[in-house]
Amino acid sequence: MFEIPSNLLLKKLKPHIWLSACMFLFGLTTVCQGLVQNYSGLLATRFFLGLFETGMFPGCFYLIGMWYKRSEAQKRYSFFFSSTTLAGAFGGLLASAIGKMDYMRGYRGWRYIFVLEGTLTCVVALSFVFLLPDFPEEAKWLTEEERTYVKARLRVDQGRSAAERRITGHDVRNVFKDFKVFVGGFMYFGLIVPAYGYAYFSPGIIRGYGYSAIQTQLHSVPPWAAAFAFAMLIAFFSDKFKHRAVFAIFPICVALAGFSILLAVHNNTRLQYGALFLVAMGAYSAMPVIVCWFNMNLGGHHRRSVGSAWQVGFGNIGGIIAVYAFLAKDAPRCVVYFVSVGYQNRKRDRSPVDIGLTEYEKTEMGDMSPDYRYLL
Repeated sequence: MFEIPSNLLLKKLKPHIWLSACMFLFGLTTVCQGLVQNYSGLLATRFFLGLFETGMFPGCFYLIGMWYKRSEAQKRYSFFFSSTTLAGAFGGLLASAIGKMDYMRGYRGWRYIFVLEGTLTCVVALSFVFLLPDFPEEAKWLTEEERTYVKARLRVDQGRSAAERRITGHDVRNVFKDFKVFVGGFMYFGLIVPAYGYAYFSPGIIRGYGYSAIQTQLHSVPPWAAAFAFAMLIAFFSDKFKHRAVFAIFPICVALAGFSILLAVHNNTRLQYGALFLVAMGAYSAMPVIVCWFNMNLGGHHRRSVGSAWQVGFGNIGGIIAVYAFLAKDAPRCVVYFVSVGYQNRKRDRSPVDIGLTEYEKTEMGDMSPDYRYLL
């Protein structure tokens, strides 16, 4: 609900201000969550956590996409996205350590987890006010020559960014007239369900092996670490070959293999534990490819800011389904998107229709410009 307004505010208020503010308020709300005393207070903090979180992922995807060429963006997207897997790994270690503070000064261990992690988030957010870069057109730490170079190399790859223009309601409506936007949203939605299912239920599966709460946290670390390494490997080859579709489908197949083992095997804990590696590696490697593929095929600030927010916002609805469904019946498919944008490239190659269009008109059209070609 709030992702699109958040991205519009990001462009208006500058990334280093907006993203740092969202992060600080998220950390502050996390601290408050560790101090709540009743169910109503918990619901209130969860609402504000979701509110402040809406600015983070789509905003960072939007910002990253405006700095890099399409052929070099996947490694950056995957590294940022895989911070969630690193958080899962280190979060498990940290939670196991903080869990030993249970009943210290009369407070349960889970309260200390929220308070300490939220405090750390606030401290990091304050540093980001000074460290986080803005868009290339506005980066004060670049010289004029460097800024010109960055804009020129991106213009060759993506066309003019149109950073100077204000994003209007008409721009937002125009984005939703493009069917690719809905395809991209459903692709991400389809991956969120199994990925969130893993995040929600893998601790329960591991605990079912007879481990204590601390041991469960420690055994949850290796699959997350493996997912990070695999995601970066996929990203490296995706950028190297300048291709996305195969590198989205292959991790999905890996995740499917893991789900199949979990579905079929019930009395071999080692094999089941190995299947958790496959699920985490597959799901959390495919998601950043889908996000990068879609975002980097939207041209201009006025389309990418809206499209990136829509994809993440709509896709995250899948987290609701994941609460009730751990095992996905079928993997998300990328075929529709691949075929559709490939068709658009061939159509534009065969039938150029840019006769009479000015450079300004092409810039306004973004990735709908007849000169634009999608990366497959």
